[in-house]
Amino acid sequence: MNFTTPLFLWLLPLGVLLPWWWLRRPRAAIRYSDSSLFAGLPSGRAVRAKWGGAVLRSLALITLLIACAGPRRPDLQTRLPAEGIAIVLALDVSGSMAEKDAVWSASLPPLTRLEVAKRSFALFIRGGEAPDGSKFEPRESDQVGLVTFAALPETACPLTLNHSVLIRVADGLEPKSGIDAGTNVGDAIAEALIRLEKGAGDRRKVLILLSDGEHNISKDGPSDPLKPKQAAQLAANLGIRIYTIDAGGEPTAAMTPDQREQRKVGRETLQAVSELTGGRSFSAVSGSELLAAYRDISTLEKSAVESYQYRRYFEYYPWFALVAVVLLLTAHLLERTRWRVLPA
Repeated sequence: MNFTTPLFLWLLPLGVLLPWWWLRRPRAAIRYSDSSLFAGLPSGRAVRAKWGGAVLRSLALITLLIACAGPRRPDLQTRLPAEGIAIVLALDVSGSMAEKDAVWSASLPPLTRLEVAKRSFALFIRGGEAPDGSKFEPRESDQVGLVTFAALPETACPLTLNHSVLIRVADGLEPKSGIDAGTNVGDAIAEALIRLEKGAGDRRKVLILLSDGEHNISKDGPSDPLKPKQAAQLAANLGIRIYTIDAGGEPTAAMTPDQREQRKVGRETLQAVSELTGGRSFSAVSGSELLAAYRDISTLEKSAVESYQYRRYFEYYPWFALVAVVLLLTAHLLERTRWRVLPA
């Protein structure tokens, strides 16, 4: 129960003071030399007439003041989270994310890197039990958005509190190929920053960047994409931390020298991006490692204390007003009948 205008509650002492004044007010009287004629009348009626009206008026005034304060109770079925943080995941969907070398659980064959990334992201947002038995709490009060990128970034889902829709969008993602091949980390960060700045309002803003490769898109001229460090500096200027997750793993002996060098550069770039913004960098090539990274991010970026706003309230002020009217009418009726005094 809460009140729309609780200042009226400060007037509640008037519910006692005014009836007390009403009792002590000067009243008209009839002078009569002999009161023996009234000796046979039943006793106690005068006391009831005097105090009954005062009590009823006191209760009526109190309930009227409570009605003015606007008592109401929220409909818990229509509550909306009003506090929280804003998170955007910038997810790499380049062709390399189709590699089937990521383990989600020991009981399943390896899945694609993108599939494991989608599953871990859904668990991080929606909450639930991980394959290892650990649990994630749902981030109900957080706005969450999704930016995907390969050669070009794209807003797959703007910031939203409707996490079920967000997860359905993420479930439908597939790795890019052909002319969309490539990994444009710099512009992906910039696109995610735009989503956060436009949609998060005063909430604390967090960017998570998940990629398995190095930034490899470059054009000559003014259309040259932002470099990852340039985009990270923009985030630092805005006070937005970036948490990077490298899903590409360590360089292997099967790679060519150029591939090993690219892998090394990719990891170093993600680390530099997180360091520039005050975030952290993680390496995760399996479901358990991804979930561990999300668990650490969740610990570092806890939601604000949760409060709620409601679409609908149950208003009680008409009922309190009705009770006040009934009490006043009852006092008026009794004082004209059973509690009637002379002179009036």
